[in-house]
Amino acid sequence: MKHFFLRNLAVAALLVMGTTAWAQSKVYLTREISPASLVRIYKALGVKAKGRVAVKISTGEGSNPNYLKPELIKDLVYDVDGTIVENNTAYGGDPNDVRNNSANHWKVIDRHGFTKYFPVDIMDEYDEIRIPVRDHTHLNYDIVGGHLANYDFMICLNHFKGHPMGGYGGAIKNLSIGCASSNGKAYIHTAGKMNKLNMDSVWTPKYIASQDAFLESMAAAAQAVVNYFQKENGIIYISVMNNMSIDCDCVDHPTPVKLEDYGILASTDPVALDQACVDIINNQKVTVKNDPTDLLKRIDKQHGTHTIDWA
Repeated sequence: MKHFFLRNLAVAALLVMGTTAWAQSKVYLTREISPASLVRIYKALGVKAKGRVAVKISTGEGSNPNYLKPELIKDLVYDVDGTIVENNTAYGGDPNDVRNNSANHWKVIDRHGFTKYFPVDIMDEYDEIRIPVRDHTHLNYDIVGGHLANYDFMICLNHFKGHPMGGYGGAIKNLSIGCASSNGKAYIHTAGKMNKLNMDSVWTPKYIASQDAFLESMAAAAQAVVNYFQKENGIIYISVMNNMSIDCDCVDHPTPVKLEDYGILASTDPVALDQACVDIINNQKVTVKNDPTDLLKRIDKQHGTHTIDWA
């Protein structure tokens, strides 16, 4: 995997090799993490958000401090006149912190400050829809929040970090698990065995999928969302590499961060974007203030890069 850095630009372009020797996807990078740099990197992509714009983020589990803060993303959301979109989760926990139903989820969204700045939409609050997948290895369809149909364009705004189950969380996870309804999350995690969430059994050996089948299902579901918006006005992908714990924003009390903040990356190719972020972590050197060891072990333990390979 090769990256080519244009070092003298506020927003630099990286070329990431695709699946063939002649195919390259462009990934943009800025080392500055600020509201203004988020707007600059969006504009560098040259794809204008049009129509009703969904900005898909994780609003974070109740006591998790690492989610993308409203103050960081607000200039971008205002620039595109966007709506923050989310879906409910598929696991239990403390009702003050967990987001597995809309009543609790709204409390966390409000506590984390999103409703102070933006319109917010829990897309599966009232219903869900099925959209087609191209890869039928495990899934027959993707189950997403019903309000997805209300939007013409999506900015998939990702917080890159580790993840207990996926190894890492980036664009592919935000498109798949992030856009799935609670039932859709169960469908992906079980690799097609359960399409109606049953909290008592979804995480039992009878239903839980093999690790690779789960990762492959994430890739298939991600492509379903990509294809959906490509048929509308479009979709772009931006990943912020800050507060990079080995745990996801969905973990209530994440492992302390050992990596220094790196920057913001953006692309029109979610697979190239995730690959670029993983490559950056792979190239980090261990110092007193910066240690990628635990995150690399987490990605390796969960076979996380298989998601990229399958996608």
